[in-house]
Amino acid sequence: MKYYILAGEASGDLHGSHLMKALYMEDPNADIRFWGGDLMQAVGGTLVSHYRERAFMGFFEVIQNLRTIFGFIKACKKDITAFAPDALIFIDNSGFNLRIAKWAKPKGYLTHYYISPQVWASRAKRVHTIKATIDHMYVILPFVADFYDKYDYPVDFVGHPLLDAIAQREQADPAAFAKQHALDDRPLIALLPGSRKQEIKAMLSVMLSVIEDYPHYQFVIAGAPSQDAEFYAPFLKEYPVKLIMNRTYDVLSFANAALVTSGTATLETALFKVPQVVCYKGNAISYAIAKRIIKLKYISLVNLIMDREVVTELIQHEFNTKTLKAGLNQILDQYHRATLFLDYYDLEKTLGGKGASKKTAQLIVDRTRSNKKG
Repeated sequence: MKYYILAGEASGDLHGSHLMKALYMEDPNADIRFWGGDLMQAVGGTLVSHYRERAFMGFFEVIQNLRTIFGFIKACKKDITAFAPDALIFIDNSGFNLRIAKWAKPKGYLTHYYISPQVWASRAKRVHTIKATIDHMYVILPFVADFYDKYDYPVDFVGHPLLDAIAQREQADPAAFAKQHALDDRPLIALLPGSRKQEIKAMLSVMLSVIEDYPHYQFVIAGAPSQDAEFYAPFLKEYPVKLIMNRTYDVLSFANAALVTSGTATLETALFKVPQVVCYKGNAISYAIAKRIIKLKYISLVNLIMDREVVTELIQHEFNTKTLKAGLNQILDQYHRATLFLDYYDLEKTLGGKGASKKTAQLIVDRTRSNKKG
């Protein structure tokens, strides 16, 4: 059967790659065409557009690039029509994907959505669009399934794919890793400043500003796969920090603590049992708009899933050198770390176990086959 997958951002590429592997296991003759990234491309299929080309963050930035975005939407519709897939699979990235879904459903395409848009966080009215355009929704967070129940929209809770991604990774040898990247014996503090250029610029300068106060620790930037190493060069010249590209999981596996930009990385860090401070700072206009429409107590997935403050969040003006040092001191304290580890284990139990990609692929293949027979 023919599958067309639409994913955006590094996290979508990661989850898309594992879903593709599972689809090939369930349907060895699968013909997959996709919008994604390097990880999905490594699995197979045909890459149409890389997510780097569509990396616009925030309301203001999207408005500035509307012409480009509409161009991508037009090209996507044309490519889907030419490919004529048996199933359309959307992964997160709601701004783009829901526009395609509204066009695709009336044309008779079978639509699957893996990893729900964050309608539980803002613009809940999008649920009505989802109900009208998405045949099958697969959610990875338990509270999202509860949210959809309120709207009489049945969904499948499949568990969180990060559990599989972390379990299936190849563990790096500590000595070889340290030698390869010229690391010394000091405890490592990981810096995860995000994946987009504007995001990294806003976050990294503040994260690096605390380094001189922690001479007994070594700081390492986990370089995003969406960026080239050269992009980080100015930061490396100004601060005594290491850069390790495309090895985020290895960096986290050896980290003693982490400063993390809000997003999927906060959950990844928690699953590696690394104490963290969650940080966020965006464009002032985009932040002002977001604050009006997003009605949540927390911004990190860790706190949202646990429905209480497990990790410290420093948002916008609260994210500065002074508050960051206070947060870092807290997660380096042994008593606080012990408490945090217990919370992290509870978090993992809440996520529903491993096998999300396999469960989702099985459901997609079975339902697509049934649709073809029907």
